[in-house]
This record gives sequence, structure tokens and C-alpha cells, in this order.
Amino acid sequence: MAQSADTAAEHQRILREVESTDTNCLGPTLRSVYDGQEHGLFMEKLEGRIRNHDREIEKMCNHHFQGFVDSITELLKVRGEAQKLKGQVIETNRKLRNDGKELLATMDELTQCRLQQRNIATTIDKLTHCLPVLEMYSRLQEQMRAKRYYPALCTLEQLEQSCLPRAGEYRFCAIMAENIPVLRAHIRDVSMSDLKDFLESIRKHSDKIGETAIKQAQVQSSRDNAITHQQRAGSGRRLRKEAGSGTEVDQSGGSPLSEQDSGILDVEDEEDDVSNCALQLKTWTNWFLTHAQSGSRDTFENYYRKQRRKQARLVLQPNSNMHETLEGYRRYFNQIVGFFVVEDHVLHTTRGLVNRAYVEELWELALSKTIAALRTHSSYCTDPDLILDLKNLIVLFADTLQGYGFPTSQLFDMLLELRDQYGEVLLKKWNRFFRQILDQDNYSPIPVATQEEYRRIAGQFPFQDPELEKMSFPKKFPFSEFVPKVYSQLKEFIYACLKYSEDLHLSSTEIDDMIRKSTNLLLTRTLSNCLQYAIKKKNVGLAELVQIIVNTTHLEMSCHYLEEFISNITNVPPHMVNATKLYGTSTFKDARHAAEEEIYTNLNLKIDQFLQLADYDWMAAQGGGQASDYLSDLIAFLCSTFSVFTHLPGKVAQTACMSACKHLSTSLLQLLLEADVRQVSMGALQQFNVDVKECESEYSLTLGLLLDLFIQWDWSTYLADYGRPSCKYLRVNPHTALALLEKMKDTSRKNSVFSQFRKNERDKQKLIDTVVRQLRNLIAAHQS
Repeated sequence: MAQSADTAAEHQRILREVESTDTNCLGPTLRSVYDGQEHGLFMEKLEGRIRNHDREIEKMCNHHFQGFVDSITELLKVRGEAQKLKGQVIETNRKLRNDGKELLATMDELTQCRLQQRNIATTIDKLTHCLPVLEMYSRLQEQMRAKRYYPALCTLEQLEQSCLPRAGEYRFCAIMAENIPVLRAHIRDVSMSDLKDFLESIRKHSDKIGETAIKQAQVQSSRDNAITHQQRAGSGRRLRKEAGSGTEVDQSGGSPLSEQDSGILDVEDEEDDVSNCALQLKTWTNWFLTHAQSGSRDTFENYYRKQRRKQARLVLQPNSNMHETLEGYRRYFNQIVGFFVVEDHVLHTTRGLVNRAYVEELWELALSKTIAALRTHSSYCTDPDLILDLKNLIVLFADTLQGYGFPTSQLFDMLLELRDQYGEVLLKKWNRFFRQILDQDNYSPIPVATQEEYRRIAGQFPFQDPELEKMSFPKKFPFSEFVPKVYSQLKEFIYACLKYSEDLHLSSTEIDDMIRKSTNLLLTRTLSNCLQYAIKKKNVGLAELVQIIVNTTHLEMSCHYLEEFISNITNVPPHMVNATKLYGTSTFKDARHAAEEEIYTNLNLKIDQFLQLADYDWMAAQGGGQASDYLSDLIAFLCSTFSVFTHLPGKVAQTACMSACKHLSTSLLQLLLEADVRQVSMGALQQFNVDVKECESEYSLTLGLLLDLFIQWDWSTYLADYGRPSCKYLRVNPHTALALLEKMKDTSRKNSVFSQFRKNERDKQKLIDTVVRQLRNLIAAHQS
């Protein structure tokens, strides 16, 4: 029972599959039926299921039959209308086909037009790419014929890189591409030739370019100075009223390092040579930019640098006679400036032809050679005005190149070295001035007859004397023309030193120190030597020496005015700790002392001249009652001379008087003791004593005591009291006494001084021998 139930369920499943499954897929289902043992039973069930479906179909047909009949009836009615509709559709189709023929023809025409339009657009596009190539090639040919090689090279680069690749592969493009290397080689050759011409041109016109650059720098400097002066004009008076130290002007003057082209070669109103050279420079630098892109850069760069190095060596070699005129230095500087202006322009416009390291290397070479040349040639210069002009030219040269970014500090260091040479040349020049002043001076006080003359002299020399001002005209200044002239020249020398220190970028303190040191050299060396020359020269009189002492005294008192003068022009207070002091006081003191010594020497020479007139009879039996004539004249001369000395300052007059008297006393003693006087009589000693008494001088006391000792024969007192402070003959030297006694000891001549005492000659001789022996013992005792 269970098996039959399972079979029935399986048959029901298969039937459902048959009913629900597509006929194409019934094979497996039916095979499962035939594979089993109950296919007969299944067939029975299948037939039963078919009968059930037939009954249902029949029921449905019966149910819908009337509707079907009605539908057929209506369909028959519609057939006639369908026939009419068919006829209408056929007619409409015929008409549509007839009308479509025109449309198809129009569509064919439209298609043909669209094709033509597309072809035209393609042609226009191709021509759009080809025409620029043809036009550019035509322009290239025209530029080549016109020898406009830089535009031609630019056109060639544009044609090769832009136009030909866009034009496509055409035969004419291939021909053009093949011709491009030939054209480029031709342009390169022509450019190299033009480069050679350009290098030759800038070599010829470097001085003109440099001259233009220096002029522009000078104009700019003048403008800057004018602006600075205007900015400070309002505060100038206030600053001068303050402590005396004004704000220092920033004299650096140079613009910062040039990082762009200065534009010196952009001017259009300069000389034709400069403009042509500038045009060539711009043209060729543009060529280089293009050649640099086309691969010819190394060739042009190497050639340019090699040739420019050769030109640099030529430019830096000065002429052998450059030092003779300022124009020689100016041409030298113009060439150097022109050379480096071109290099600066090339550096900032070619972007690779030269680089900063190359230009700096050239500048270092130029700087060292320029400084060496300047040192050599400036050493030959002996004109301070030329050195000053050269200094100003070097400053302008340095400022010009500094504006292009080249360091110039070594040039200013060299100018400080040149300052020493300038000082030496100034000293030589002022030596001539001082010599001329001293030679032309009359060594007499300056007479003034009017107030204007007095003010003129007082304006030249700082002299103040209330007593002299109160005196009525005419009157005299105590000094001669030498004083105001020398003082004026001292100020002129200071001004000359100040001129050199301008524009050297020095501080006020450095300028003040430089001026003071130079002025000290002028005082201690030049002026001192000139004063010594004036004092020591031949035929200088005592009156001139006296006036020199007066002059140097007043010049010495004016030294502090010179100090103030220097402080005023440098704005540096004289009381600063590090301020150099002037040595004028010591200079004038030394000159005054030399003049005093010369006075003493001249007086002694005059005394010696008078003494040469002395004519003593050393064997006279008896002396005269009055002084010798030569001595009277000598005393009259000394009295008149000493009256002039009363105008001398200090103890000069007293010292001169004492020196003259001392020399007179010494000379008289030497006259008595000289070797030519072999024997002296008592009468001669008496006459000599009269002359000595006539002198009435303290320093003739020694000679008088000596004569008293012999005339009075007071040897016992001399020998007993010698060496004591209270000794009567303290000033008598035993050597001198011994020498004179030896002259009296000789009795070989019959005119012996003791010939009148022939009876006692032996006793006197023994007495002289005794005194001589005692004097020798006295001398020996004091020497031991």
C-alpha cells in the first residue's frame, strides 16, 4: 500500500512537470516514466488527465462561442473597410515614392556638399599649417638677402622647432629641413666674423665707453652731493652752533653691487662711436643668446673669453709716459672702465657668455696690475697739483666701477699710500715757499701808516697787542713780513692736505689726524730746516738774527690758533683724547735757540776780528796809561750791539752779553798765553792790565787777578790760600800761571824782564824756580 501511494505521488509530480514544462524538456521526464515499472498505470493517469482537460476546454468554448460568432460577424464587416484602406495605403505609398525621389536626389547632393565641405576644411587646415612655413621661409630668404642674420637666425629656429613639425610630411618641408643646417652654418660663420669685428670695435672704443661711464658717474655724484647739500642746508647753521662735531657725510657714494645691467649702453644721445658700439654689443649679445640655444655656445664663449683676455692685457699695459700728464692717466682709466662696462653688460644680457666668476677673475687681475702701474708711475710725479688731480681721477674711477658692482677698496688703500707721497711733494713745494719768503724778507718790523694796513696784517696773522693798538699811526708790528707770510702758508698747506682727504671715505677723526701729522712734518722738518738755513747762511747779521728770534717767538704763540683752525675745518674738537698735537712750539723754540746760539757765535767772531787788530809790544819797558785803540772800538761795538738786544725776549740779551764778555776774557788770556809770545816784559803786562780793566766785566776778573798776581808777585798768598773759598786768587788757574811764569823765566835775551836787577839775578832766578816747583807740586797734588 505504501508503495502504491509513493507511485501515485510520483505520477502526480510527473504530470505536473508535463503540464508546466516546455515540450523541449519532456525527454528526461518521460524517460523517468519508462524507466520505472508502472508506465501503464501512468498512461492511464495521463489519459484521465487529458479527458479532464478536454472537458474543461469544451466548457470554455461553450461559454465563449457566442462572443466568437459576434467577433466573426464584425470581422466580416471590417474586411470591406480594410480593402478601402489598402487602396488608400497603396496610393499614398505611390505618392510617397514619387516624392522621395526628389528627396533622395537632394540628399545625394547634400552628401556630396558635406564631402566637399570636409575636403575644403581639411585643405584649409593643411594650408593653415603650411602657409606659415612658406611665409616664414620666404621671410628667412629675405632676411638672409638683407644680411639681417640675427632675425634670420630667430626665424630659422622658429621654423625648425615650431612650424615644420606642425606642417606635416611634405616634400617642400623635407627640402626646407635639409637646407636649415646649411643656413645655420652660414649664419654661424657670418656671426663669428661679426664677433671678430665687434671685438675689434669695442677694443677701439673702450676709452669712449669708459669716458661716457665716468661722465655719468660724475654727474650722478654731483646730483647726490647737491641733494645731500639741500637736505642739510636747513640744519647746517644749527649744527655749526653745537659742539662743533657735525654729522659726517656718508661718502661711500657707490651703489650696491650691480645685479642688473646698468644701462650705460642704452643711451641714445651719446657720441656716434659709443652708440654704434652699443648697437653692435646689443646685436651680438642677442646672437649669442640664439646660438647658445642652437648648440654653438661653447665655440662663441671660448673665442670671446680668449680674445677678451688678450684685450685686457693690452688695456692694462700703460704707456711709458703716462705719468707726464693727467690726460695720460685719464685715457688709461677710460680704457679700463670701458672694458669692464662691456663685460658687465655682457654678463647681465647674455646669460652664459661670461659668468660672475670669470668677470671677478678679470677684475682681480686688472686691479692688481692697475695698482702696480699707478704706484710705479705716480712715484715719478713731483707736482702736488698733478697728484691731487690724479687722486680725484682715481676716486672717480673707483666710484664708477663700484657702481657696476666691482670692489674698489684696494684702490682707496692705494690712495692712502699715495697720500704719503703727496705729503712729501707738498713738503718740497713748501720748502721752496719758505726759502723764498726767508730770502725776500727784510728782517725789519712791519711799518703801517693806516688802519687798513693794520687790519690787513692783523687779518693775516693772529696778533693782539692792546698797547700797539692804542698807539697812533704810523707804527710798527714787532715782527717782519716773514711772520704773516709763513702763517698764511701754513694754512695753505693745511688746506692742501684737506683737499686730498676729500672723497676718500674717511672719518673726520682720520682726516684730522692726517692733517695734523702732515702739519707736524711741515713744522718739524721743512720749516725747521728753512729756519736753520736762514740762521746759518753766510752774511747774516746780528740784526737779522734778532728779528728771527722775535719772529719765531710770535709764531710760537700762534700755534694754538693753528690748532683751532684745523679743528674748525675738520669738526674734531682739539681736546679729544686721541687728537695729535702740533709740534710747532718746539719747532719755533729750537729755531729761536739756534738763532741765539748763532748770535753768540757771531758776537764771538766779531770779537775775534777786533782781537786780530791787537798789536802788543810784549817787550815794552813800561805800559801806557790808556786802553788800546782796538779794545776801545770793540767796547763801542759791543755797547751798540747790546742796545739792540734789549728787544729780545727773556734772558737772551743778558746771556748774549755774558757770553760775549766771557769769550773776550778767554780770548785775551789766550792772546797772552799763545806760543808765539815767547817772552813778556813787565811793561807789557801793565799795558795788558789797563786793557783788561777797561773791559769792566765780571768775566774779565780772572785775567785781572792773574795780572795782579804777577805784577804784585804775591805768590806766597796764592800758594798758601789755593783751594780755599776765601782765596783772593781763586779764579787763577795754576796751569795758566805756570805757563806765563815759564815765559818770564827765560833770561837768555838781554831784554829780560829782570835785566834791571842784574845784581840780584841769581836770587830772582832761584825764586822763579822755587815758584815753578811749588806750582808743579800744587798741580800734581790736585791731580792725584
